[in-house]
Amino acid sequence: MKMTANPSAIPDEPAPSRRRRVPPLSLAAWRQFISVAKPYWLGDEKRSAWGLLLLLIVLMLAETELAVMLNNQSGEMTSALAGRDGDRFWQSVRACLLILVFAVPIYAFYYYMRDMFANQWRRWLTGRFLDGYLQGRKYYELTSEGEIDNPDQRISEDVNTFTGRSIHFLLIFLGSIMQLVAFSAVLWSISHLLVGVLAVYALTGTVVALYVFGTPLIRLNFSQLRREADFRFGLMRLRENAESIAFYRGEAQERAYLDGKFDKLFHNFSRLIKKQRTLNLFQRTFSQLTLVLPGVILAEGVLSGQLEVGRAIQAAGAFTAVLGAVGVIVDNFESLSRFVAGTERLQTLSKLVLPVPEGEAVSGKTRPRIRMRPGKQIAVDALTVCPPQSERVLVKDLSFVLAPGDALLITGDSGCGKSSLLRAIAGLWDTGSGLIHHPPLEDFFFLPQQPYLQQGTLRSQLIYPSVQTRLSDEQLLEILVQVHLPQLAERVGGLDAVQDWEKLLSVGEQQRLAFGRVLVHEPSIVILDEATSALDSGNEASLYKSLRESGATLISIAHRAAVRRHHTHVLHLKGDGGWELREVAHALSTSPGTR
Repeated sequence: MKMTANPSAIPDEPAPSRRRRVPPLSLAAWRQFISVAKPYWLGDEKRSAWGLLLLLIVLMLAETELAVMLNNQSGEMTSALAGRDGDRFWQSVRACLLILVFAVPIYAFYYYMRDMFANQWRRWLTGRFLDGYLQGRKYYELTSEGEIDNPDQRISEDVNTFTGRSIHFLLIFLGSIMQLVAFSAVLWSISHLLVGVLAVYALTGTVVALYVFGTPLIRLNFSQLRREADFRFGLMRLRENAESIAFYRGEAQERAYLDGKFDKLFHNFSRLIKKQRTLNLFQRTFSQLTLVLPGVILAEGVLSGQLEVGRAIQAAGAFTAVLGAVGVIVDNFESLSRFVAGTERLQTLSKLVLPVPEGEAVSGKTRPRIRMRPGKQIAVDALTVCPPQSERVLVKDLSFVLAPGDALLITGDSGCGKSSLLRAIAGLWDTGSGLIHHPPLEDFFFLPQQPYLQQGTLRSQLIYPSVQTRLSDEQLLEILVQVHLPQLAERVGGLDAVQDWEKLLSVGEQQRLAFGRVLVHEPSIVILDEATSALDSGNEASLYKSLRESGATLISIAHRAAVRRHHTHVLHLKGDGGWELREVAHALSTSPGTR
């Protein structure tokens, strides 16, 4: 193992703050929608997507045509009743029933296909985000660097809302165009004046909705999505840490924390419903006036006998249909504002976890990063480590080489950067500078102080993170014996028993089970972060001995002095970037002691 001289430290600098602006219902919002939606329509499932959309358009056309026919027959029935023409009336009734025979199943099939289409899109988009979220440990980077809030909620709920609402609004707008064309012809044949009044009325309502209610509603809906997710995360955190909180009797502080989250949610929603109240008043007034306008405009023609009552009813129905088509933004403005807010959250997540398309430049200033290079052994060259979103230097200009089979113990006071250095060596942190040569990352195995135990069988705990193993049941049981858990399988019901392992096993048993994973996978490099803190000295010595006999390279953090004899070198971190590296023989007599 090679060593270099000790460096000086660099003073802390504050990290820059960033603010994100919520987009209004405008061209910017449309661009965000396109950036999230486009890959599905141009990707590997584009044929299925366009085929389903074409089928829905055909169903909409049929439904619109049938709606026009029903409106015409409604006018016929009214005119027949007004003229006391029985044959005309019953003929119109039979025509209506025949139309309904086709209209009802088409209506049901249309909504079934719409929901199925949205579900298919959700499956594809969720898979796309999960691939990006899990690839390259993006899930870890987002958590450690705090780039965005609640990525889990964005993938689970915002994707569902995005796909469902996208299909819904797309079909609404397409249907509105069809409805506009179909009923405008009917309306124009009855009254040119009614068409002109309708155009002015709808344009005025749309402009008022966009400019008076646009940005405030989108901003409030964006905040509401975030605050709902924060409150739900607080409840989840309470459930996951229930035992620790119960031991501390920390219910009062937890309640205060949850109350603070809920108060923000409550007050934001209060502002939202007040703004929604005003929008509802406007929407109600806008829609209810349509009950009066057609009658007022057509009254003179009906009263003078120039226009049949049925034609007036037909015109009123057409007026309502066309107004619904051109006033679609006004009628759906509140749900549109929620949709735009959710789309912005997804687009922000996509920038962080999905690959940047070719030809698009990456904006923003680039900071120095720790570089990782393949190598036959671990070699650290001029490594400087900083926490994410901070300029504080934890380790400065560190250089060493670990030969295969070496064992490095990292010591130092709490907060000096021991775990941060491990994260950098393991490739989890890249904030800082310098170069790390390393064998394939698949050869690394990490043992934290609190092992991660997933829901599953005892077998799955032993072979994690693999999903399958070539080892037989007898070999797995023998590994349990080697890590001093000889009765565990029998006690829990066998290797295929499913338990809540975090509650069933003590921390010491969990740490021994984690050592069993090392024996299953036989990695060439093992990183231990206080991995034996809950074990007695006998178990600790036995497990370290097994690791050393395996020939693996070890990098450890531990506070017990007895652990030193299982290592070849000690790296002592002094804080503020300073460090000292010694061989164990010298470290026992000259290096600062550890606890």
